[in-house]
Amino acid sequence: MIEQDDFDIHTRLHTIVRGEDEAAMVESVGLALVKLPDVLNRLKPDIMIVHGDRFDALALATSAALMNIRILHIEGGEVSGTIDDSIRHAITKLAHYHVCCTRSAEQHLIAMCEDHDRILLAGCPSYDKLLSAKNKDYMSVIRMWLGSKEMVRVMRKKGIEHHPNFRAVKHVPFDQFIQLVAHAGCMIGNSSCGVREVGAFGTPVINLGTRQTGRETGENVLHVRDADTQDKILHALQLQFGKQYPCSKIYGDGNAVPRILKFLKSIDLKEPLQKKFCFPPVKDNISQDIDHILETQSALAVDLGGTNLRVAIVSMKGEIVKKYTQLNPKTYEDRLELILKMCVEAASEAVNVNCRILGVGVSTGGRVNAREGIVLHSTKLIQEWSSVDLRTPISDALHLPVWVDNDGNCAALAERKFGHGKGIENFVTLITGTGIGGGIVHQHELIHGSSFCAAELGHIVVSLDGPECLCGSQGCIEAYASGIALQREAKKLHDEDLLLVEGMSMKKEEVVSAAHLIQAAKLGNAKADSILRTAGMALGLGVVNILHTMNPSLVILSGVLASHYVNTVKDVINRQALSSVKTVDVVVSNLADPALLGAASLVLDYTTRRIY
Repeated sequence: MIEQDDFDIHTRLHTIVRGEDEAAMVESVGLALVKLPDVLNRLKPDIMIVHGDRFDALALATSAALMNIRILHIEGGEVSGTIDDSIRHAITKLAHYHVCCTRSAEQHLIAMCEDHDRILLAGCPSYDKLLSAKNKDYMSVIRMWLGSKEMVRVMRKKGIEHHPNFRAVKHVPFDQFIQLVAHAGCMIGNSSCGVREVGAFGTPVINLGTRQTGRETGENVLHVRDADTQDKILHALQLQFGKQYPCSKIYGDGNAVPRILKFLKSIDLKEPLQKKFCFPPVKDNISQDIDHILETQSALAVDLGGTNLRVAIVSMKGEIVKKYTQLNPKTYEDRLELILKMCVEAASEAVNVNCRILGVGVSTGGRVNAREGIVLHSTKLIQEWSSVDLRTPISDALHLPVWVDNDGNCAALAERKFGHGKGIENFVTLITGTGIGGGIVHQHELIHGSSFCAAELGHIVVSLDGPECLCGSQGCIEAYASGIALQREAKKLHDEDLLLVEGMSMKKEEVVSAAHLIQAAKLGNAKADSILRTAGMALGLGVVNILHTMNPSLVILSGVLASHYVNTVKDVINRQALSSVKTVDVVVSNLADPALLGAASLVLDYTTRRIY
């Protein structure tokens, strides 16, 4: 492979002793240590790049360290579970500079007292090629290759090597190997490739045994730690085979090599070689790029509203770094095209603002299958939006994992991570905007329900003969207290010349809105005030029902109408609720953008490791 890439090869060194036992490995290290000093004296390298955790890499690092040659170690700080760990960490202690692939690996290096200023979080170099691999003629590659040495032995014993669906080979070129991986129904074994590279394609993986214990994995990996029975592996195959998972970028985003080159160019060869250790206390857990500029772990947040489509880069601390807004197209095709276009642009811009995008979270109206990332059906505000798979096209376009949920649920997640709900075990969020929605957090977890219909709080019925709701029912909270309901009542008053009072004026072309009703009420319009009072009472009755059903310790009112309703809601609770729930706190959200923050929380709070 090195020859194929046209590198100038100055020295060839044969050090591997035949054999597959531990003694042969030790002999190989010893042989390398004998031969390497002459080679290094002759080449006099400025920097020695050592990769990974193989025993031959340890021999190289040992020789270079003892001969005062600068060492840059790639892929240090990771945890697997065999002798590889000891070799990898030994190389780390010998190396002067470090390039790691994951955030956890960076934390481990810092905890191991390595100098933070000499650590680069770059991602895995192999991902640069993986994420750009596009071989349409993959079937010819699949027909060409399949297998391993141990598998050959088993196949021969079982006599299945003659089966037309099996083939055993010793080596597959990398370009062709990744095509096999990308299009496989499942990968099974104990190779690090399964928990690292394969995640770039979302291919299902069954990881056998304990060799990779401790490694970070995408949600595509199912661990069978103790494969003591054949049935356990077969059951894992039944669970995994043929699935398609979101692409994982835990180990890289396709830009590792440019980062590493920049890092190499920044190394001052005149600086004293003496290795420095940073003993505890360690610095804060942050990642710095080569110019010592903070590169922030972030999420792409998408808010699909009835009027606007918004995309934002949101940091781990809830800061909206950059936001993009466009009118939401009316048709399915135009809407999806615009989502992809805005996400791609935002992901590209993230590099310029030093943000590392971990994934994409989408907040949308309607009922959402959060497990599959599918909008089952939406509100009348968002037309042509039923049975829509949002996860697949966004993940394919950005090579990022994608999560999708209802906007009310996202608002609750935003409160749990960034707002009043932080650290609260049981609370309910009610969104008072164009419609009425919400989310329920019980024992710190979001409730979705058996058919993803939980927390449709706007459709709690508070009157049997109330106004008609957009859902087709009557007397829902939304029919009384939503922005649409208030707009309807404002228009009625305006048509009867009962809306405007002294201090108010409207242009002829101006559309009557809920804001006009609120303004009229503030200026003393008794009818407008009565409508707002009725809307607040309807919302309050809905909250009482929630208190009697869920018994939360906190109710958070969110959205543009929240501050106008909060006092009325508290009054209704005091009059109508059981004494045992009257102590509940009712507060107005202090989050400026709960939909985007909630969409970001889908990404920032998600854990990917699964154990079977």
